[in-house]
Amino acid sequence: MLFDALSFPRRGDDWLSTLLVGGVLTLLGVLVLPAFVVQGYLVRVLDHAARRERTPPSFTQWGTLFVDGLKLTVVNFVYGLFVLVPLAIVLGAILVFIPSDPMIAEAGAGSPPPAPTVVGPGPLVFVAFLAAVGLFLLVVTYILPAALANFAIEGRLRAAFDVRTVLAGAFTSDYAVAWLLAIVVGITGGLVGSVLTVVVVGIFVLFYVQVASYYLVGRGFAAGLSKKRWSEP
Repeated sequence: MLFDALSFPRRGDDWLSTLLVGGVLTLLGVLVLPAFVVQGYLVRVLDHAARRERTPPSFTQWGTLFVDGLKLTVVNFVYGLFVLVPLAIVLGAILVFIPSDPMIAEAGAGSPPPAPTVVGPGPLVFVAFLAAVGLFLLVVTYILPAALANFAIEGRLRAAFDVRTVLAGAFTSDYAVAWLLAIVVGITGGLVGSVLTVVVVGIFVLFYVQVASYYLVGRGFAAGLSKKRWSEP
């Protein structure tokens, strides 16, 4: 699967022109509109990977790419709220319910430092909440690509929120392996691409890495979901 993902962006007769267009659009992503087109292209990559297409999609039907990119952004935003809202609540509670120590503010320059205090149960509860939010962030990070893949396969925005189908494909060995490989490819390729951005080439590397990572997710999710459905009575 890893070899297929890394070679996928280089297949087809027009792979080089596709890579160039994708890199230029990535470079122009600061203008916002090109970024949506790139996101829409990645939706097609997910779909091609799920269907095990041998060659990557081309940049055609730009209006559709733009709309799909908007939908992908909506999915990312909604899933992001599942993390941001509880995190904001926890941080807000910390600021409100943990007062500052007045003894520190009143201590003079020559006064001895206050005696160390034992952390009470309150702060420990907040630490536990933060740990829970961190764990929840990891879960959402794991499930989100599966939701994006299901959206790409079904072609409907609500498919990203089809909890039963998304979880059925996400909690499989095929998807888990693909997700881990996508993380490794994304981090490694992202570091290389970031270093090479000083000579512009890195922009094209970053686009290439995105395509390979999304291919892994799409293929892993589809393979896992297919096996799960076949195993059901």
